[in-house]
Amino acid sequence: MPPLDEYAVNPQQIESGVVALKKRQRNVMLLCISSTTIFIASVVALFLQHDFVYSFFGVTTELKQLHMPISIDNHLAALGQHSDYFTSLLSWFGWLILKLFVSFVGAFFVIHFLKKIRFFYIRFQSFILKFVGWLIAFIVLWSGLTYLQYDLKHDENDAYAKAIQYDKNIQQSELAQYLQQADLDAPVKSYLLAQTALLHKPADKDAAIPQVLALIKAEKSDPNFIEYGFKPEQLWTMQYQLYAKTLTPMAESVSRQVEQAAQMSAFVKILIIALLIVSAVLSLILFLLAQHLKGRALRVEQRLIS
Repeated sequence: MPPLDEYAVNPQQIESGVVALKKRQRNVMLLCISSTTIFIASVVALFLQHDFVYSFFGVTTELKQLHMPISIDNHLAALGQHSDYFTSLLSWFGWLILKLFVSFVGAFFVIHFLKKIRFFYIRFQSFILKFVGWLIAFIVLWSGLTYLQYDLKHDENDAYAKAIQYDKNIQQSELAQYLQQADLDAPVKSYLLAQTALLHKPADKDAAIPQVLALIKAEKSDPNFIEYGFKPEQLWTMQYQLYAKTLTPMAESVSRQVEQAAQMSAFVKILIIALLIVSAVLSLILFLLAQHLKGRALRVEQRLIS
């Protein structure tokens, strides 16, 4: 009859099993974090997709940028933003991804290097203090990148923002004051003033309506209207933002783009919602599985100790 020791469980085997269990739990937790990241990205995308899709087709439902027609003088031409809204939106989203990635990963590196200092090594034995340190590092890195992002664009946007800025009356803006003295056709002035009013935060619809009505009248009566270089998409946006419909042929010319943008936006929204639901369910399942593995490993360790 074989000795009973042959049937006894080797403690080393149990310990190696616990190590494997913890490794599996860590891998599941990493998958959970990844799916949670996808969930968060889906939530952000759900709010941004409308602007992204519409700007991809060259239109927006609210005015976002000042467009300078070709009929203006050189002084005003310098104020027009050079990049279109879609490019600006891509740049903003790119910076968002960069800040999230660098801040998230960089915070771990900061904690890693700080632990080489004895003062921090002792204090980071506590998970709470380690998390607080990671959070502070994340905020510092995020703030630094945000400062860099806006510092790079400060000079470019400063003159533009200053020209259209006003408190209560549109005539307070530098652009309106310049237009009073400028030798420009009335429709061009109305075009610029309407944009200035709608770019105001919040949109100054009371000031914009007379200017847009003047543009509508000019399009019907001015034979040189097409030569001013007005952007049809900009005219459509102004009319849609004020009246929720198009009122002139030039604005109506982009209706096909708007229809395509609306269809694409609806389709993208469905895809994002589906991805959001799947990632949320997957994150929950992976989290529960990780907790189950963690609890199982703890129970085995406790039995091993006892």
